[in-house]
Parts: sequence; C-alpha cells; structure tokens
Amino acid sequence: MHTTTEKSFLISGHLPTLFAAFLYFDASFMVWVLLGPLGVQIGRTLHLDPAHKGLMVAVPVLAGALLRIPNGLSVDRFGGRRTAIVAQFIVITGLLLAWATGLPSYGSVLALGLVLGLAGASFAVALPLASRWYPKEHQGTALGIAGAGNSGTVLAALFAPALGLAFGYASVFGMAAAIMVVVLCVFSILAKDSPAHPAPQSLGAYLRVLRLHDTWWFMLFYSVTFGGFVGLAASLTIYFHTQYGLAAVNAGYATAACVFVGSSVRPLGGWLADRIGGIAALSIFYVVAAATLALVSIGLPDLALALAAFVLAMLALGMGNGAVFQLVPIRFGREIGVMTGLVGMAGGVGGFYLASSLGFSKQFTGSYQDGFLVFAALALVAFAGLMTVRRRWRADFTSPPGNGTVRI
Repeated sequence: MHTTTEKSFLISGHLPTLFAAFLYFDASFMVWVLLGPLGVQIGRTLHLDPAHKGLMVAVPVLAGALLRIPNGLSVDRFGGRRTAIVAQFIVITGLLLAWATGLPSYGSVLALGLVLGLAGASFAVALPLASRWYPKEHQGTALGIAGAGNSGTVLAALFAPALGLAFGYASVFGMAAAIMVVVLCVFSILAKDSPAHPAPQSLGAYLRVLRLHDTWWFMLFYSVTFGGFVGLAASLTIYFHTQYGLAAVNAGYATAACVFVGSSVRPLGGWLADRIGGIAALSIFYVVAAATLALVSIGLPDLALALAAFVLAMLALGMGNGAVFQLVPIRFGREIGVMTGLVGMAGGVGGFYLASSLGFSKQFTGSYQDGFLVFAALALVAFAGLMTVRRRWRADFTSPPGNGTVRI
C-alpha cells in the first residue's frame, strides 16, 4: 500500500516530465564520460602519457561545468524542453562526426570532449524541468529521481570498453549517437514545461544571485559532492588499469560497480534530506567522503580493499548530491534554473580538478596520493562551511511542523 506521503508525491507533479528528465539526463551523462572508459584504448592508440590522459578525461568535465551557466539561463528564459532538444541535437552531431572521422589526433579527442561537455550540462536543464512541477516538500525526492540520471555513467563504464575492443572505439560514438536519437524522440513526446515557469527576466536580474553569499556556499558544497562523483567516474578506469594492472574491460567493470552505487543512491540522499534535513545529511556525507578519499590515497595493496573504499566514497558523494539539491530549490525557488547552472558548474569544476590532478599527480610524483588527499581536504572545508551557515539557514528556511513541512 502507498503511504499518504507517497500518494501525495505521485499526484503533486507531472510524472511523464519527471521520467523524460531522468531519461535525458541518463543518456547525456552516458555520453559525457565516454572518454574515460575508452581512455585506455585511446591512450594506447595515440601514445598518451598519464598527464595527457588525465587532461583528456577532464576536458569534458570542465566544458560541462562551464556550459551549465548558459544552459541554466536558457531554461529560465526559453524553457527546459526547448533547451534540451537543441542541446541533444548538437551532441548527436558531434558524436556522428567522431564516428565518421575516427578521432585521428589528440586535438580531435579534445574537440570531441568540448562537445560532450554540452551533454554534461544537461544537469542544468533536467533538474529545473522536473523541479518546477513539484512543491517544496517533495523537492528532494523529485530531484533525486531526476538526478539519478547520473547512472548513465555506469552504462558508459560497463559497456564502452568491451564495445570499443570489439568494434573499435570510434564505433562506440556512433552507437551512442543512435541511442541519443531515440532519447530525443521520447523526450520530445513526454516532456512539458511547468505552467509555474516564471516570466523571463534580464540577464542582470538572473545573475544578481552571484551577489549572495549563499550562492557561493552552494557552489562550494556541490563542487565536492558532484565533483568527487564525476571526477572518480571519469578517472577510475584508468586508475584501476594503472594501479592494479586490470585489463581495460575489467577496469571498466570495477568502475561501473563504484559508479552504480554513487548514482543509484542519489534519490536516497534527497529522500533522507527531506526527512532529517539537508544540513544534517550533508554533514555525515562530507566526513565519510573525506575519510575514504584519504584512505585510498595511501594506495591500498589489495584491489578488493580499494573497491570497498571507493564504493563507500561513492555512497557518500552520491547521497550528498541528492542532499544538496534538496536545499537549492528551498533557498532559490524562483532562480532554480540559473542556480542549477551555477551550482552545477561548480560541481563540474570540482570534477575537472580531481580528474586532472590525479593524472598530473601520477605523472610528476609517480603516485595518485596528492590528488586524493587535496580533495579529501576540500571535503573537510565544505563540512566546516556547512557548520558556519547551518544556524542561519535553519532559522530562515525551515517551515513549522504541519502539512508541507520543509526540513533544512
């Protein structure tokens, strides 16, 4: 039997749009990180050193981060449905060009990474599209479901290496384009913009949020949770191959296991934040993430131990993603599009930093330790920041007990 809360959620929004947002997000994230699972094969073909491989997987992450701002602004001005359709068309074109040319040089790989960044920027489209259909008391659950589309990174890690070995890595981009075409068709049929969509404002009006301290706090918080998640998702195939000698396909399977955990628990993180408050939930997640990243930095001697540590880290980071986006719509309801873009950009920058720093750390020190340790320290900085704002946020944004109670 459904509880009253479950029934309320099911009838409070628009389920076809929620599913469309999830599907678009899922497929987009699958293609966003394709260079990571294929990195061993591309690196071998183009004779890349660790620093160049690290940059290769980091460029789509950075491009996705920067493109989230114009995507978020476009959602607020033109609607999520129209923005998503245009973005999908551009990404499909880029994938088809990669398939046709075969990516003959490192420059062409980086150029594809820039295009794939637009797929990563889908975050700033899918979440506002879903968010505007749901009341505040269901934001954590709704955005957790839509945000679970980051499970697309699992599909990339699970299937791309084997398909690349069987058909050549260029063919994988053609297959991904075909999937994106199907998703575009389904999305166009199901997705609708909410009638609660606010009237368009000037660019200056949207960017006034940059004057608010809370904007920067949210950007810091998400740069750690999502940055850690996507940075690891993009890097672990290469890490497992280099650190433990796994073949490309097996390294992809190990990565998929870690990424699956992080992506699947995002709705749980949003649900838990709805129940106990986003601040309480995030506090736990940051401490766990910092501890596990510090642990893996020592270079655990056994693959099973490393997998266990990464799974725990991904649990904390994935649930943290859901908890952050329980808080964002409560604080910035009218500006959810631009705020999703800004906060998502910060998350992507965090992922770019982690992915690139791991490559450079290995290249210049012979170990991944420094890259992991600095990111663990950033998680503790985010925890300290959360402790700084918690009293004010709880006083300003927590609603009184009763129907529609919002816990922060």
